[in-house]
Amino acid sequence: MLHKAKTLEKYKLDSLDGEIGHVQGFYFDDRHWTIRYMVADTGNWLPGRQVLISPYALVAAIEEEKQIAIDLTKKQIESSPPLNSEKPVSRQFEESYYRYYGWPAYWGGSATWGYSPYLIRDREQWQEPSQQEKAWDPNLRSTHDVSSYHIEATDGAIGHVEDFVIDDETWAIRYLVVDTRNWWPGKKVLISPQWIESVSWADSKVFINLTREAIKQSPEFTEESLITRDYEAGLHGHYQRPGYWDEDSVARV
Repeated sequence: MLHKAKTLEKYKLDSLDGEIGHVQGFYFDDRHWTIRYMVADTGNWLPGRQVLISPYALVAAIEEEKQIAIDLTKKQIESSPPLNSEKPVSRQFEESYYRYYGWPAYWGGSATWGYSPYLIRDREQWQEPSQQEKAWDPNLRSTHDVSSYHIEATDGAIGHVEDFVIDDETWAIRYLVVDTRNWWPGKKVLISPQWIESVSWADSKVFINLTREAIKQSPEFTEESLITRDYEAGLHGHYQRPGYWDEDSVARV
């Protein structure tokens, strides 16, 4: 199911033995545009540290109850490697974190989840990356920080990033929600990370290989819009781009 990041930030977090707080934000990598950690606001429970939860432990986002179920106990989370709230996520921390939980490192192979293009929680199905696959160094970005980045089409600016649409099955970022108010007042559009040409992290700009006119004629996205498969098919069809769901189907065969 698809969820907006800012909507998920209102959700409570339910561990195996009780509530631990609520969603504060997300970290994603800038290679696969996939959520690598959910940041938990634990209130006074674990002050002074960032509490990060990998999608390996995120069982489901339950829309009706506005909560995310976590397959960890409070003790497991409390005893996990600490990360100072003022420091970025380092490779040293990630290696300790994944070693502690015993999960396969997502950076250990060329696929989105290391050895696999999709998230596998069943330990019996885990595999080691092949010897031909090389580990890579991910750069993690905060959804909070990237919100407000300017979007540049091939022929000019169109607006800024307002939100992200996240798939809670794969935890991939499927779309950026773009507010075009300064260019075309009153319209928001969805842009897939697959349509991004490059990102200037220093200048806070995202460059996409689409024209302003094509974006202007694209299906509008509103707060009331339901991102159904029909809506997505129309969006991808408008840009004459393949749907990610076709690629996922092939990957699972």
